[in-house]
Amino acid sequence: MEEKFFYIDNIPAVQYGDPSGKVYIFVHGKMGHKEEASDFAQIVCPKGWQVLSIDLPGHGERKSEMTFFVPWKTVPELRAVLKYAKSRWSTVALRANSIGAWFSLLAYGGERLERSLFVSPVLDMVRLIENMMKWSSVTAEELEKRKTIPTDFGETLDWDYYQYVKSNGISVWNSPTSILYADRDNLTERHTVDEFVKHFGCDLAVMENGEHWFHTPEQLKFLNKWILENC
Repeated sequence: MEEKFFYIDNIPAVQYGDPSGKVYIFVHGKMGHKEEASDFAQIVCPKGWQVLSIDLPGHGERKSEMTFFVPWKTVPELRAVLKYAKSRWSTVALRANSIGAWFSLLAYGGERLERSLFVSPVLDMVRLIENMMKWSSVTAEELEKRKTIPTDFGETLDWDYYQYVKSNGISVWNSPTSILYADRDNLTERHTVDEFVKHFGCDLAVMENGEHWFHTPEQLKFLNKWILENC
């Protein structure tokens, strides 16, 4: 399987697979990196696809850019990646993890991709932020006053981020989509997934006793089987 490292508008990227007219854009989640796409490529490249993956701000080769890991910086980058992909492949699909799925929903809402595969996607960021506020006993008034509030579970609540997501809901999604959800996901509640699936006509697979991060041998086996069945 061919592997090529390069840059798209100064964004570190890697491309997997032999020449083809079809490509998956791979979008990692928080704490991820572009090379995570290698395992996915091992499955889909033998089926005639290539895979294009990038480092989001603050990740991989861009660890010094964590302050740019926000939608108003990340979404334009993802659009640039899609523009690049469209100029080189006739068929473009999407594979995205966690918050990477939410960024992709914002970036590609008006597009018609061949298909989209979401793993443990964040689908309602307003709901997630408000849940984190509850977990930390932080009110909207307090957050507005203080602007940023660190939490004891490693996240920082940010007023500007909260206002952005309230003003940029996911109202349009035109791509055929399959979702893999773990029933012990601690970030996205089941009813949120069910509402999204119903509204946008997605396929849903649920791993019983699974976690947001698919990492155990059993979870990875389930994940890889799902990818093979849906790619």
